[in-house]
Amino acid sequence: MFSALVNVFKIEELRSKILFTLGMLAVYRIGYAIPLPGVNADELRRSVEIAASQGNALGRAAQYVAVFSGGSFSQSTIFGLGIMPYISAAIIFQLLGSVSEKLKALKKEGPAGQQKIQEYTRWSTVGLCLVQAVFWLQFLTSQGLVYAEFTGTPLFWISGVVGLTGGTIFLMWLGEQIDKYGIGNGISLIITAGIIAMMPTAIQIVSSGFSLSGEAGAAADPNASTGEYGPLEVLFLILSFVAVTAGAVTITQGQRRIPIQQAKHTRGRRVYGGQKSYLPLRVNHGGVMPIIFASSLMLFPSLALGWMAATFPSDATGFMGWVGSAFQFLNTELGPQGAGYGFLYILIYIGLIYFFSYFWTTVQFNPEETATNLRDHGSFIPGLRPGPRTAEYLETVMERITYVGAGFLAVIAVIPMAVASYGDVDFLVTQFLGGTGLLIVVSVMLDFVQRIEAQLLMRNYQGFLGGEQGRGGSKIRGTRGR
Repeated sequence: MFSALVNVFKIEELRSKILFTLGMLAVYRIGYAIPLPGVNADELRRSVEIAASQGNALGRAAQYVAVFSGGSFSQSTIFGLGIMPYISAAIIFQLLGSVSEKLKALKKEGPAGQQKIQEYTRWSTVGLCLVQAVFWLQFLTSQGLVYAEFTGTPLFWISGVVGLTGGTIFLMWLGEQIDKYGIGNGISLIITAGIIAMMPTAIQIVSSGFSLSGEAGAAADPNASTGEYGPLEVLFLILSFVAVTAGAVTITQGQRRIPIQQAKHTRGRRVYGGQKSYLPLRVNHGGVMPIIFASSLMLFPSLALGWMAATFPSDATGFMGWVGSAFQFLNTELGPQGAGYGFLYILIYIGLIYFFSYFWTTVQFNPEETATNLRDHGSFIPGLRPGPRTAEYLETVMERITYVGAGFLAVIAVIPMAVASYGDVDFLVTQFLGGTGLLIVVSVMLDFVQRIEAQLLMRNYQGFLGGEQGRGGSKIRGTRGR
């Protein structure tokens, strides 16, 4: 492992790419601290902390944005919207690509068509940024989180909209520069850097509430759920983090390999083909997208229930009270901090994860197209006739492994809720035990390591994942074994 790290910095090109990537991420973190003009940052941060402890819609929205967008509503910086508008635009065009004939034709044109779709995505990102920036600034104004001398002035609106929009566009450009001159997926690395940056805060929460007797934490950190973290609790958190991370790596890399046989054909006196290979079908084909879609949709019922509770306060102990306690993030029976999830909320959340897992797999994987490509290239699955029978088999296999993958995503998504609710642990700590953030970090870092591995093996260096093979380590051999 250490020799592989040394080899990374021996290669000038690879060293330059890694240092460039780290430099761009450092620029992102510097810009992350530049506030918007006119916003009372201290009061906003205090409001978001209170909302997060009470579990209302503002707190959930702030946590939702901070986890996987690379931005932060609690600080309202120029990167407040993060990279989420660009991701939303890319998802929209990806979905439209399966129904729009024009986009299908552009995809078939190759790099030129992809460049045109990328241009559409960028312009759509600008439009989404303008809309989201206006709504966010309007919310800040209505909540009294803007200084009086800036409230309602054109300067505040222009500087705020331009600042938030420009921040997202700059992040988009930063990600493209990492793709071009660095190593790894730039957008994914920006999101990962934002998630990892929250880890020191989580460690500080645990350390400030730690006590050998497990009773002195409440005085040390009154903002935590109870602040009590004894040796057994800390050991449980560490072992849980290791176990969940190992499970996330396993399921992310898990594949169902379908054997593929290439048909033999004769040209002159030579026989070509006949090789055996496999078609890898990922168990977690949807990645983190099902959790992202489910989390975003679960924000709307929170807003609706909050409005209904304010409109019908007399029904707090009746039907509305039952729905609120069964669905809402806030559960007063679990203590004054309200760190709990109702059973109805969890059931609907799991159901949405399953639904979007199958939906996203359907969008990403087309059994008929795959079967047609296999037939056109002279390949087939042993025991199955090429064409519709192969497509039917692939669809059946994909449905079964998607069920398993969706179950894994549901477990990963529910773990932070269960630990926060019944383990009385701060949610900022439990989000590293599962959920969207952990899956994003695991998948992005696996991709990052594999790219470095490929660069090392390409230059006959032993990689991170290779074992010892003789004195020279693992090598790339030619067609004749030399």
